[in-house]
Amino acid sequence: MKWHTEFGHLNRGDMLTSEQHRCSNEKRNFSAEFKRESAQLVVDQKYTVADAAKAMNVGLSTMTRWVKQLRDERQGKTPKASPITPEQIEIRKLRKKLQRIEMENEISKKATALLMSDSLNSSR
Repeated sequence: MKWHTEFGHLNRGDMLTSEQHRCSNEKRNFSAEFKRESAQLVVDQKYTVADAAKAMNVGLSTMTRWVKQLRDERQGKTPKASPITPEQIEIRKLRKKLQRIEMENEISKKATALLMSDSLNSSR
């Protein structure tokens, strides 16, 4: 039995097996280094996005996103996603460290104020 091929419907023979379907739906995680090197094929080595995606065995939209992210990061824009350039990775680490130190500083100030308040109240 043939299925409609109009409007992008698959022929029955084109349907994925459950094993293929399961594998195609699994989320793959890529390291920042892999993303950066993949995007550099387009940005630095002048591959087309399609050729780079094929060479690295990733989807076209994935490669397009990585290329945009690499270009943005090189222009100094902070990425919403996990950074891929070493500079942006370092910036993110430093921001987290600064945030932690500022929080510790606030806690220390509040503790000092509380101790000072207790000290003043007990001396009266």
